[in-house]
Amino acid sequence: MRTLKLTLAYDGTRFVGWQRQAEGESIQGVLEEALSRFEGRPVTVAGAGRTDAGVHALGQVASVRMEALHDTATLLRALNAQLPEDLRVISVEEAEENFHARFSAREKTYRYVIRNAPIGDPFTRPYEWHVAERLDTGAMRAACAALVGTRDFSSFQSAGTEQTDAVRTIVRAGLAGEYPGVLMFDIAGNGFLRHMVRAIVGTLVEIGRGWRSAASMAAIIERRSRAEAGATAPPHGLFLVSVDYD
Repeated sequence: MRTLKLTLAYDGTRFVGWQRQAEGESIQGVLEEALSRFEGRPVTVAGAGRTDAGVHALGQVASVRMEALHDTATLLRALNAQLPEDLRVISVEEAEENFHARFSAREKTYRYVIRNAPIGDPFTRPYEWHVAERLDTGAMRAACAALVGTRDFSSFQSAGTEQTDAVRTIVRAGLAGEYPGVLMFDIAGNGFLRHMVRAIVGTLVEIGRGWRSAASMAAIIERRSRAEAGATAPPHGLFLVSVDYD
């Protein structure tokens, strides 16, 4: 039995998310079906991040235990020949026996893309949130500083989530790129709550619009209440960029 590490990129537009669901196509389900053809039996794939419906990935990581003896180069070519074009395997690597895509991860980086222009782009709209009003990027940058560190991020956790431990460590948060009409925010940390990044971005946009002050971010975190933060940004602007391991 061997453990394989797969790095994936996908357009999440039509998928119900990473995790298998009772209805609809999931990234996990499609990948497991393809791998099972090599194994001759059902296999279970673990993902580093359970991206939601509509969320994309540039560097999602998955792990799987298999007995199939195909070399990694053959697996890479054969998997991409079977998978739909909106899901690509970037690499297949041999991993240590105890490697697990989620539990072995040290850090994940997410990116959120905002089209900040009076008119949206019809060609890139599935991959960015169009915000027509001019945003104060200086205030948004300043607000990001309050996110860095080990905090209880309950204020950015989806209501009704069963997860009780909301403490996470954010190592980087800020404007990663600013181009004519496009803003890119990166957030990196040791783990994220459900909808956490999208709730943070929704709050940052409200700060950029002038609805809240940059200083309010620290107070929002301190109050540990989802009602204190901004609206959840739409999923299609979010990308899982990379997952880092020791």
